[in-house]
Amino acid sequence: MSGNDIALMAHLMRRAGFGTTRAELEAYLEKGYENVVDELVHPERGTPIDEDILQRYFGGEGAYVGIWIYRMLNSRCPLQEKMALFWHHVFATGLSKNEHILASSNQIDMFRRVGMGKMRDILLELSKDPAMIFWLDNNDNRKGEPNENYGRELLELFSLGVGNYTEEDIKNCARAFTGWTFGQPIPLYPHGYYTPSFMFVEEEHDDGEKNFLGHTGNLNGDDIINIIVEQPACARFICRHLYNFFVADEPQVPSWNVTPPNDADAIETLADAFMASDGDISHVLSILFNSDFFKAARFMKVKSPTELVTGIVKLVGTYQRPEPGMGKYAGATQLMGQKLLDPPTVEGWHTGKEWIDGGLLTSRVNFAVREVSDASKPGIQDIITRLKSNGNSLSPEEFVDKCLELAGPVEVGDTTHQYLTQFAEADGALNFEDDDAAAENQARIVSLLQLIVASREYQFA
Repeated sequence: MSGNDIALMAHLMRRAGFGTTRAELEAYLEKGYENVVDELVHPERGTPIDEDILQRYFGGEGAYVGIWIYRMLNSRCPLQEKMALFWHHVFATGLSKNEHILASSNQIDMFRRVGMGKMRDILLELSKDPAMIFWLDNNDNRKGEPNENYGRELLELFSLGVGNYTEEDIKNCARAFTGWTFGQPIPLYPHGYYTPSFMFVEEEHDDGEKNFLGHTGNLNGDDIINIIVEQPACARFICRHLYNFFVADEPQVPSWNVTPPNDADAIETLADAFMASDGDISHVLSILFNSDFFKAARFMKVKSPTELVTGIVKLVGTYQRPEPGMGKYAGATQLMGQKLLDPPTVEGWHTGKEWIDGGLLTSRVNFAVREVSDASKPGIQDIITRLKSNGNSLSPEEFVDKCLELAGPVEVGDTTHQYLTQFAEADGALNFEDDDAAAENQARIVSLLQLIVASREYQFA
């Protein structure tokens, strides 16, 4: 296997998943790149995670984010979890308003279930989702008293983007979704959480004639969604989101109507795939991951807090099975600016360089260094074993290059490489023949890995 094959597969698994252990990476390499892509975009063919494990070992209302992170780390269908995170960002719904953890968690389950299917089905499920209905007040959207919040965001942020509809379209979209609400669950105390369910109240629905994006008739919510997904603007808008999430950082979404894409040809390629497949997201993702523009886009995205945390935990090899402490990673992402299940606004999170300022960067580096500090963790032990397999002694340059390879591979610039090499040279060659130096060697390996995960380059995926 070539170094380029390894780097390309690692790139794919950072973007389509949450990183890999070295053993997982080698197993993927044996299958071949295109075969792995095919597996990723068809999660229904994979082995689902053992739901019984989640029910047995992760209890309590505060465990929902921990359960999701456990899924990210251990799912055999990592792209399914990555797409749930993608839609959670695009269709941002906040627990701070909903205050119903089960509704929020069920929304993520819905993204997991339909998020790689047809765009029509995704928007329909979203429009019937109780967490979204309450978040954008569609439960107050009634005949004669339309509430435009959901209709406006459906067009502006969820499907078409600013400039591709009119105020009249918003008003008629809202009218089409009148009566789409949910049944109120029984009170939390003393019964616990019960699932709210979608409900259509016919007497609250406006069945009058509506004009929407050039279509006229007694349009309902289903009709609105069918019209939306047929628009080339929908294809371009969703595909720009996919490019921003999986390929390279774009400007923030509110500027998209005036700021062209960084790679207009790539967006057009994806949009063509969207239109040709009737909005099949799995098909679009297959085109994306097999494209030259994706393969060339290594380390062109700032890792989100969730990506940074899960990637580090993958590296150190912990939590491959249920054990106490999973919840701390929810707190870690929140400290870095990404509180899962509770995005700050309907826009979701601002991404790219806005993930990093002085305070957030300090939190990111401190987390990474702390997680890598324990040489007894299985991932660190695996790296030590693999370093030993390269011979009885490694020069400082070999030591640095092998650690960079086993930690990613991670590509660093000349300046960073120079500093890492100077650090390694301070103690000379890494000698595995001297048993008395075993503890010292282990400490040196951990220290070098800490410098790597603290580097500027490690902030990029």
